[in-house]
Amino acid sequence: MKRILLPAGGALLATGLLAAGLAGAAQADPDVDAAALAASEQKAAEVLDFWTKSDNAALKGATAYYWDNKDVKKIVQKGGYVADGKPGQSEPIGAEKTTTVKSQNVNLPKSIGKVFFEGRDGKLYWCSGTSIQSQYRNLVATAGHCVYDIAANDEVVSRWVFVPGYYQGKAPWGIYVGKQAFTHYDFSNYEDFDRDYAFVTVYNGVGGVLNKSKQVTKAEFDAYKGTKDAKDVEVSREEFHKGRLDPKTAEYYHRARGSKSEATGPDFPGAEVAQVEVTEGTYKAAKVGKGNGYKFGEPVVENVTYNQAVAYILKQDPKWTAGKPLPAPTADYPATVWVDRQGNATLTHYYVQQWYKPGTDTKFYRTDFFIYVHEIKDVGRLGDNVGGQGFAWNQPTGKYVRTFGYPFAKHPDGSKPYSGVTPKWCYGKTGAKATKVPSLKIEEHISLKCAVTGGYNGAPWLLKYSNAKRMGYVNGVTSVLYDTDGNDRWDYMSSPYFDGETNAVYSSAAKVWSGSLIPKADS
Repeated sequence: MKRILLPAGGALLATGLLAAGLAGAAQADPDVDAAALAASEQKAAEVLDFWTKSDNAALKGATAYYWDNKDVKKIVQKGGYVADGKPGQSEPIGAEKTTTVKSQNVNLPKSIGKVFFEGRDGKLYWCSGTSIQSQYRNLVATAGHCVYDIAANDEVVSRWVFVPGYYQGKAPWGIYVGKQAFTHYDFSNYEDFDRDYAFVTVYNGVGGVLNKSKQVTKAEFDAYKGTKDAKDVEVSREEFHKGRLDPKTAEYYHRARGSKSEATGPDFPGAEVAQVEVTEGTYKAAKVGKGNGYKFGEPVVENVTYNQAVAYILKQDPKWTAGKPLPAPTADYPATVWVDRQGNATLTHYYVQQWYKPGTDTKFYRTDFFIYVHEIKDVGRLGDNVGGQGFAWNQPTGKYVRTFGYPFAKHPDGSKPYSGVTPKWCYGKTGAKATKVPSLKIEEHISLKCAVTGGYNGAPWLLKYSNAKRMGYVNGVTSVLYDTDGNDRWDYMSSPYFDGETNAVYSSAAKVWSGSLIPKADS
């Protein structure tokens, strides 16, 4: 059992961000560190809105996270783990009520899913994770580096959620916002990957219809502070002219010139006006009235995801990097980009008039306005919905385990055999070999032969997995991937050894209540 000692003659401040009123049990154990992820219901609601707005765009835009390690070429037997007590285990909850049968098929557990979060680099990632049994049925097990961004001065990641059974933007059992992360003190403070595990309490799941589109008037659109969008709908020439005659709707109608149209002035008989997008500076300098180059209505604000905003910025300036001032709009990409500290982003478009002679293929459009509202409900506790795997510690190696996760990243050689859409599994005996990685302070990992890729990080290693009950005991989590034969393809992975100190972290987390984000309706 490795110990990391404090420097002689000095005290070290924890970076665990212990929140007032949280983790009382954790503070009593020096091995346990607790950090607030979403310490209030208001903060949790903001996290939920971030991931679900625009039809779960952020969930769909996330990519696989992994800790790339290339300084190990083989797994060696030197020392290794040391059990610090008798073997122990906590029983799973919510096992399928079926009789045990022999089967060649692997039944995927309902408990597994994807952990989503925003790194300190502003990018959106996922890891793998599982529901694990606890007193309040509200706990997720994953890798520590899927909770702490150790590349960013040991800070917890942002906007952490767990989605069991996630599939292409769908959350069949709801979305669970992380409330509090429990890790080993040596990981959160010393970046010791021998303690690369985390247990996260989550609020009750939220389901139903998230960000449902609702058409509203322009006034309601302007007054609404949440996610909203304006869309152009093609209409007939008759409706266009009728709408243009009504002062209340005239500004919502416009046309796109046909290929046979020629530019002209507004006084040409039957001349039609079209909008031309320009920069904010050109728009502000334009006159108000009727004429080429004059203002065309009010600026149009388009709500976009953070990643969409960054993509637009890179079109304006391909050399732009995060932290630099935003580039000036260009003639080809004139919209003004705005991003706040919460990652909310907009593109503001500015238009001037251009008049054309009537064309035979001119198209006519009406702008409709939509807001996105939640019609959501509390779907209950995580463990009640998908069950929770058991937990085992101080177990001998050489035992069969089955792992489940979502690989997606490329192998070091560039090959990409996994889609990240559906979970994959590995099966084999755990190895007593200790994986030595000095840069990550790894001395006591256990190994498993498994040729998966990034995104599998945090995947549970389930001991005594029952294919009929879909339950087992979490006895490890995927921490690091390795290429052990030098062919630039990962073929092994390793997990911290779960000992009595791991049990202390787990036990502290398993006693903490989370609660609900949505008030319960009267029955």
